[in-house]
Amino acid sequence: MNRTDIESWYRGMQARFCAGIEAIDGSASFRSDLWEREGGGGGDTRILSDGDHIEKAAVNFSSVWGETPVELTESQTAGNAAFYATGVSIIVHPRNPHCPTFHANLRYFETDGGSSWFGGGVDLTPYYLYEEDARHFHSALREVCDAHDVADYGSWKQECDEYFRLPHRGEARGIGGLFFDHLSSRLDEVWVFQQQLGDRLLDAYLPILQRRIDVPYGESEVRWHEIRRGRYVEFNLLWDRGTRFGLETGGRTESILASLPPGARWEYDLEPPDDSAEAKLLEMLREAPRSWE
Repeated sequence: MNRTDIESWYRGMQARFCAGIEAIDGSASFRSDLWEREGGGGGDTRILSDGDHIEKAAVNFSSVWGETPVELTESQTAGNAAFYATGVSIIVHPRNPHCPTFHANLRYFETDGGSSWFGGGVDLTPYYLYEEDARHFHSALREVCDAHDVADYGSWKQECDEYFRLPHRGEARGIGGLFFDHLSSRLDEVWVFQQQLGDRLLDAYLPILQRRIDVPYGESEVRWHEIRRGRYVEFNLLWDRGTRFGLETGGRTESILASLPPGARWEYDLEPPDDSAEAKLLEMLREAPRSWE
């Protein structure tokens, strides 16, 4: 396991995921935007826009290095003179409100102090609650974790539930998934796990898209979709560590903010009607995290 192998695999994962999303959309394709970072490194931001089924998707690879910025808040990188980071991040915003938004990030860090570690996460943000979709998603993640001694589905699900919350709203962002960081021991085994997790992401998400992509919807569902996308924007701009890390290390702003949806709205003090599908979603987001097994 070395930087070159890790970067190569991340690039391959980017290509495979893009191909899977293009196939399910059927009309649009990703465009590649290569960029360089002042100070060292760069990346490949791939964007799909205005597809028949996918309104926006971003699948980004980056490999950056250089002097550690003094304002960097990443706990294990701060205090070191130089850092190296590589990874792939994915965000998919479908057009149909009945299709959930998908997010994943897999990453690897090194410092000149000799420390290195893996991190990552994957989560799902529905706008209408389909419990069978939630069970499918979490079952796929548990299967990968259960196959590896270095993985801990129960603990990482809890971390994800705690991380992807909007504390100022008292709401979860979605149904969670996995969140893990600073895995610094048994790195070769962790790397094998991370590759297998990356290979399963399409299996975890695409069947859900295929089930919901043609569900009929109207203006009221679009309005609700945009309102809930507003919550997604709030989390990414106020709380997301990846957004903060990218900005603090001089990353490319367009690539960092590519995770934002193409359209969102904010309406004052909105509460959906009791017993509506929208109210059912909110009830779930405001209660204690569920087990989806």
